[in-house]
Amino acid sequence: MFTGLSAFPLTPLSGETPDEAAFTGLIERLVAARVDSIGVLGSTGHYAYLKRETRARIARLACQHSGDIPVIVGIGALTTAEVLACADDAQRAGATGLLLPAMSYQPLGEAEVFDLFASVDAAVSLPICVYDNPTTTHFQFSDQLYRRIAALPNVASIKIPAVPGSPEQVQTRIAALQSELPDDVTLGISGDGSAAAGLNAGCAAWYSVLGGLFPAAALAITQAARAGDAAAARRLSADLDPLWALYARHGGSLRVIATAAAVLGLVNPPCLPRPLHSLDGANRADVAATLAALNLC
Repeated sequence: MFTGLSAFPLTPLSGETPDEAAFTGLIERLVAARVDSIGVLGSTGHYAYLKRETRARIARLACQHSGDIPVIVGIGALTTAEVLACADDAQRAGATGLLLPAMSYQPLGEAEVFDLFASVDAAVSLPICVYDNPTTTHFQFSDQLYRRIAALPNVASIKIPAVPGSPEQVQTRIAALQSELPDDVTLGISGDGSAAAGLNAGCAAWYSVLGGLFPAAALAITQAARAGDAAAARRLSADLDPLWALYARHGGSLRVIATAAAVLGLVNPPCLPRPLHSLDGANRADVAATLAALNLC
């Protein structure tokens, strides 16, 4: 489950409630594309903005419409008690795995983050993916903390942020991380524009925003890298440079992907939780033109 392409779709909203028809449509696209797993209620799924009962409903919908594709459900929250409640909801919904970030308002220390993961590990029966996303959580995992958490019985994967540097530097970093982890704990890369580099360097999974909306494009990169064709993976990623440029211009992938979903007619704007906005005007036109130029429409 924690290998290959893990596709992370939006949770489209209609006002303050989920647009269930649009969400299940996104899930069914991923099933039809045969992604390796589906990750719901990650950052692209707006977990931090949604009430517990809404998140439980989204988890149930994803599991009901995922067919035989494994579903990883995000359970991040500000308190350990709320995380445990979300974990229980996800297990009851039929999730195959759990995705846990070190979410906080007050800055967390390493001992506090380890306690969070140890508490969840002791309470659940599903495998856990560690979600390292310093852009949103503002917590930076150390290699020592990775090692301690990876030794917990239910921890099965670590979702790392993009690794900067040359292909050789990325490979050295990934190899160093892998040497710190048990053999049964996978490393997965995030950061769409850096995914090819991470996969080529030995990451077993790509936790992908792109894959949540454009699974065929993400699968092509993933499959090339897993087949050992590093040049093809780099070329396919480079072909999407105009999309990565939009990510950079608009503060990350979320607004671009939400706008792209609207351009494709898969969601009804506005679909993001307020105060977040999708792109409009000239910025929306840029997204539409980029999708057309990349044959993603």
